[in-house]
Amino acid sequence: MNYRIIIFLLINFLALAIGSFFTSKGVPSIWYEELSKAPWTPPGWVFGFAWTSIMICFSIYMSYLWPTSKNKALLVTLFLIQWILNTGWNPVFFQFHNVAAGLVIISALTILIGYFFYANWTQLKLKSLLIAPYFVWLIIATSLNAFVLIKN
Repeated sequence: MNYRIIIFLLINFLALAIGSFFTSKGVPSIWYEELSKAPWTPPGWVFGFAWTSIMICFSIYMSYLWPTSKNKALLVTLFLIQWILNTGWNPVFFQFHNVAAGLVIISALTILIGYFFYANWTQLKLKSLLIAPYFVWLIIATSLNAFVLIKN
């Protein structure tokens, strides 16, 4: 199981690295600074801590899910879609300033992670709680994105 955790950690942290490339340039930008943001927007350091914790938990979750999955092709496809949505949100939002498309992407990602949680509960039981921080964080992130879309 240890090698699976390492593989998923590498893949998931690659997504974070790609995303942070766009976030690091986008957060201090004039465009982002001047946006009306939700009053519940956490301070910047929370995002790094949250995503690091989430990807560690998600990697462990995936390492448990992999051997129990009867349909590896579907699992790989859903994981890749998750990876693309997760990585794709950052440039869409921060580089292209397309808040509406960002909301579509993050909403799809939230639904997909909710599906992971629901669909795999019978196999993983309480181990499914490892994906709960990802799902909760995405609900918060989706609300932040929606607020920016509505108020700007």
